[in-house]
Amino acid sequence: MRIMGLDLGDKTIGVAVSDETKLIAQGYATIRRKGLANDLDNLAEIIKEKQINKIVLGLPKNMNNTIGERGNKSIEFAETLKNHLNDMEIVLWDERLTTVSAERVLLEADVKRKRRKNHIDMIAAVFILQSYLDLQNKNN
Repeated sequence: MRIMGLDLGDKTIGVAVSDETKLIAQGYATIRRKGLANDLDNLAEIIKEKQINKIVLGLPKNMNNTIGERGNKSIEFAETLKNHLNDMEIVLWDERLTTVSAERVLLEADVKRKRRKNHIDMIAAVFILQSYLDLQNKNN
């Protein structure tokens, strides 16, 4: 079984998947959002294909640790996802600065602007999932 990491945006959802040992997060896909039903179907397909048993969803927090509009959207999406996926475990994970870190990595790799735009959410999902995996493995 594997763990899936998600970076939820207004236009895309970045997807990362752990290896079977749950040590390493790998970028998997960027889903173009075309409505909630389509989002849920796309995620359900990946969950089945990759044998996912837990989802780590990035929770955008403000720097003062409060939750704003984007954070509330993530919380709502987590509830919808949980209901759609028969109560699969969903962990909301602090994603502060993951998009900034992803942007920096892509810039340092000299990735062109158009390709950066297409991959940034997936890379952010990798950062979200990897930070979760690192903490879980440190505590075990």
